Amino acid sequence: MLTDQNLPTCHPSPRTNSSINSPLKIGRKKKLSCRTTAKTPINDDVLDMPAEECHNASPAAPHPPTDTAEEAIWLWTQIKAEARRDAEAEPALASYLYSTILSHSSLDRSLSFHLGNKLCSSTLLSTLLYDLFLNTFSTDPELRAAASADLLAARYRDPACVSFSHCLLNYKGFLACQAHRVAHKLWTQSRRPLALALQSRISDVFAVDIHPAAKIGKGILFDHATGVVVGETAVIGNNVSILHHVTLGGTGKIGGDRHPKIGDGVLIGAGATILGNVNIGEGAKIGAGSVVLIDVPPRTTAVGNPARLVGGKEQPTKHEECPGESMDHTSFISGWSDYII
Repeated sequence: MLTDQNLPTCHPSPRTNSSINSPLKIGRKKKLSCRTTAKTPINDDVLDMPAEECHNASPAAPHPPTDTAEEAIWLWTQIKAEARRDAEAEPALASYLYSTILSHSSLDRSLSFHLGNKLCSSTLLSTLLYDLFLNTFSTDPELRAAASADLLAARYRDPACVSFSHCLLNYKGFLACQAHRVAHKLWTQSRRPLALALQSRISDVFAVDIHPAAKIGKGILFDHATGVVVGETAVIGNNVSILHHVTLGGTGKIGGDRHPKIGDGVLIGAGATILGNVNIGEGAKIGAGSVVLIDVPPRTTAVGNPARLVGGKEQPTKHEECPGESMDHTSFISGWSDYII
C-alpha cells in the first residue's frame, strides 16, 4: 500500500502525449446550452467556516473562476482547505487525509495516489498504478481538465455531495470515470492488455463496467454508479448525468458500431437501458427504468418499456432546460400519465 513516505518518482512516458478523444456531438445546436455556468459568486466566507457549518452549506457551494488555469488552482485550494477542516473535526481521519490529499502538490498527484490505492491488488501493485496514472494525467491537460469538470459536476448537481474533497475521496462514480479515462488512453495507444486489466479492476472495485474503447466527454456525473455498463463503441457527450444501473449496450453478437451515442446535456434515469447504435439527442431525458431501442430527438423525454416520447411521436413535448445539469427527473409526469397513487 502506498504511503506518503514512499511515493515513487515518476517520469512521464512519451506514449502518453496524445489528447483525449473528443466525444461525438449529437443533435442540432439550438437555444439549449449544456455548459456549466456559474450562478453564484465565489463565497470566501466558506473557507473560514468551522467544519460542521461548511458541510451544512452545500446548497451555497462557491463557484470557480471561468479561466481554466485559474479554475484548476482554485479547485485544488478548495479541496485542501476542506481536507484540513475535516482533519481538525475528525482526528481519526487526519492521517488518511494527509496521505491522500494534504501531502500532495496537485490534484493529479492526489488522484493518482488515491486511484492506485483503490485499484491495486496482490499482483497489480499500487506503486505501478500510481506511476501509470500520474504519467498519464501529468502529460495530458485534457484529462486534468476533464477530472476538474467531473468534480464540479458532482458538487453542483448532487445535493448529497457536501464538498469537493468528499467527491474526490468517496464518489466511486467519479473515481471509476477517471480510471476509465486512463484505460481509454491506453487503448488508443494500442496498450490493450493493460487497458483491459484496468477495466477489470474498475469493475471489481467500483461495480462500474466501462469498455476502455468507449469515449466519454467531460462534466460527467455517474450518480451512485453501481451497475453502470457502457459498451465498446458507446459515446457519451459533455455534461451528461447517468444514474445507477444504466446500460448502454448492444443488441447481439454482431461486431462493429453497435452501442448508443449520448448527446451533450442528457439525463439518464436509474435502471434505464439503451440498446443498439441509437442517438440520444442533445438535452434529451430518459426516464428511470425505460428501455430505448430507437433514436430520441433533442430536448425530448422518453419514458417506459418500450420507451415512448412524452407528447407523442409526431409532436413530442420539448423542454428548454439542460436536464443533465438540472437533474429534473419528474417534471414530465403530468404530460405523460394520469396515474395517481
